[in-house]
Amino acid sequence: MSTSNRQTSMRTHMCAEIGDGLIGTTVSVCGWVAKRREHGDKLAFVDLRDHTGIVQCVIDNGVDVRSEYVVRVTGVVRPRPEGTVNGNIATGTVEIGECVVEVLRSAEPPPFPVDQRADEVDENVRLQYRYLDIRRERMQRNIRTRAKVNSAVRSAMERQGFVEVETPMLVPSTPEGAREFLVPSRKEPGSFYALPQSPQLFKQLLMVAGIDRYYQIARCLRDEDLRADRQYEFMQLDAEMSFVNQDDVLAAISEAVLSAAEAVTGERPSPIERITWRDAMDRFGVDKPDLRFGMELHELTSIFSATEFKAFAGATSIKGIKASGRAEEFGRNKLDQLTDKAKKMGAKGLVWLKKTAEGYESPVAKFLTEAEQSALTSTFGAETGDLILIVADEWMTTCEVLGQLRNDLGRPPVHQGPYRYVWVVEFPLFVGVDKESGRPKPGHHPFCRPHPDDMDKFETDPMSVRALAYDLVLNGWELGSGSIRIHEPEMQRKVFTALGISEEEANRKFGFFLKPFTYGAPPHGGFAFGLDRLVAILAGEENIREVIAFPKTQSGQDPMTNAPTRAEAKQLDELGIRTLPPKT
Repeated sequence: MSTSNRQTSMRTHMCAEIGDGLIGTTVSVCGWVAKRREHGDKLAFVDLRDHTGIVQCVIDNGVDVRSEYVVRVTGVVRPRPEGTVNGNIATGTVEIGECVVEVLRSAEPPPFPVDQRADEVDENVRLQYRYLDIRRERMQRNIRTRAKVNSAVRSAMERQGFVEVETPMLVPSTPEGAREFLVPSRKEPGSFYALPQSPQLFKQLLMVAGIDRYYQIARCLRDEDLRADRQYEFMQLDAEMSFVNQDDVLAAISEAVLSAAEAVTGERPSPIERITWRDAMDRFGVDKPDLRFGMELHELTSIFSATEFKAFAGATSIKGIKASGRAEEFGRNKLDQLTDKAKKMGAKGLVWLKKTAEGYESPVAKFLTEAEQSALTSTFGAETGDLILIVADEWMTTCEVLGQLRNDLGRPPVHQGPYRYVWVVEFPLFVGVDKESGRPKPGHHPFCRPHPDDMDKFETDPMSVRALAYDLVLNGWELGSGSIRIHEPEMQRKVFTALGISEEEANRKFGFFLKPFTYGAPPHGGFAFGLDRLVAILAGEENIREVIAFPKTQSGQDPMTNAPTRAEAKQLDELGIRTLPPKT
C-alpha cells in the first residue's frame, strides 16, 4: 500500500515515490509519456512523468504509446540492471517491470519538447500552448512555489489575527493613479465601472467598520505598459490594521514575507533591516536599493568646496562611485558611452578617473590639486586599477544618475542570492510640482499621514515634509508599499488643499470614502506587496510571467485565447458604445 496522500482509485504512488523501499511491490502510476526508447523487438523503455518526477517503465514493445500520451502503468518495482543506474533522477536506481499499460488518452505530437529544451522556444509559442508549457518541471516548480507562498502568507496573517475579506471588483473610477480598465454599465449607458488598481479605499473603510485587522490576497488591475516585473493583472497581499503605528505594520508584514521565504527555501531570513529614503538616495542613488553589492555613492561636495575645476565649482552636490579593479575594462569608447548615458539622464556630464600607481589617469586630473586627489583616494579607499565616476549637479540628479550607473555596472541578476530585504521608510510626502497647477504632487497617494515631526513645515516648506510611508524592497525590486493613513477629516482637508484639491472636488471624487470618517475612524495603517514579484525571486526567475499560470505577453496579448478581441456589434449596441477607427 502507498503512504502517499495522493493515492486514488487509479494510482498507488506518484512517480517520484518509486524507490528502493518499494522493490518487489506492485504499484500503479499515472502520467504522461516523456520519452520512449526501443530495446530490440520485444521491449521498450518508457519514461513516465507526473509533476513529482520521472520513473522508468519497461513495457512490451508492441504497446503503442508515444510522447505525451496519458497512460496508467501497473507493474512490479525492481532494481535497475547493473550499469544502468541513472544518478540524474530521484528514481534512478529502480524501474517498473512486468508492466500492464492502459492508454487513458492518446496525444498529437506536441509543438515543442515538453522539457527544459522548451526554454529556447519563442515565448509567444510557449504562451500559445501554455497548458503544455506548464507540464514542464520548471513551470510545475514555479506554480507550486507560488502555492507555497500563498499558503504561508495566509497562515502568517491568520496567526496574527487578521481576517480575510473580499472587496469589490467593480469600483468607481479614481483616475489619479495609474490607468484603469473601464467596464461599461449595460443598465446605465454612458456610465462605467473601473476594475480595482488596489483595494485601498475599501480596506480603509473596513477599519472604520471595526474589522481591525484585514487581509486579502487580492487581484488588482492596471492598464500600464508591461515589463519584466509588471502585468495588467497582478496579485498582492493586501493588509490594513487599526490602532497601530509604523512599527506594528512593518512587524506584521515582515512576519508574512519571512514566513513565505522560509516555506520555499527552508531557511528563515534574518530580520529585515531599515533605511530612510534620504539615506537610500544618498548611499545607493535609488529608493529601491539593492544591498547585495557595494559600490555605494560617496559624498564629495566638501572635498571640492574650494576647487578651481569649473565643472565642480558651484555645484550643490558632488558624488561619486568606485568600480573596484575595473579601470582596464573601460576604454575610451565605453567611458564615452557612460558619459552619454549620464547626460541623457539629465547630468551635465560625467567625470572619470583611473587610479594608477603614480596617481590618476583622466582628462581632468590636471585640474585637480594634489590635496583633492589625495582626498579622493582616502574617501574611496582607491587602489591601482580602480575606476572612479563623479557627477556634479543638483542633489537629486547626482543621486539618480550615479544610482543608475551603479546598478548598470554592479547589479547581479535579481534572483541571484543572497536575498537582501530592506524596509525604506520616511518617504517625502510630496514629490515634484505639477507644471500646470504649480501644486506639489503626492509621493504615494493623498491619504498618507505626514510625519508628526514635520507638521511645522507643512505650509512654509511642504517639499521637505516626510510621510509615514514605507516600501519593502528585495534585491533591488520593489515588492510593495504602504503607509500610516490620515484618519482625521481636518488633516485630510489640509493635504487636499496643499495638492490643490478643492472641497467640492474632494467630495465629488472621494465623498463616499471621506464621509464614513466623520463617524469615527481609528488610527490605522496598511501595506500591500506583489506576490508575483516575491515568487519570481524565490523561484529564481527574472520575469514574473514565468510564475503566472496564464500571463499576457509584453505587448498585452494572450496568444492562447487571442485576447483582447473585438466585441460584436450587438454587444456594443447593448452598451451604447461606438468604436472609433484605429489611429493612423
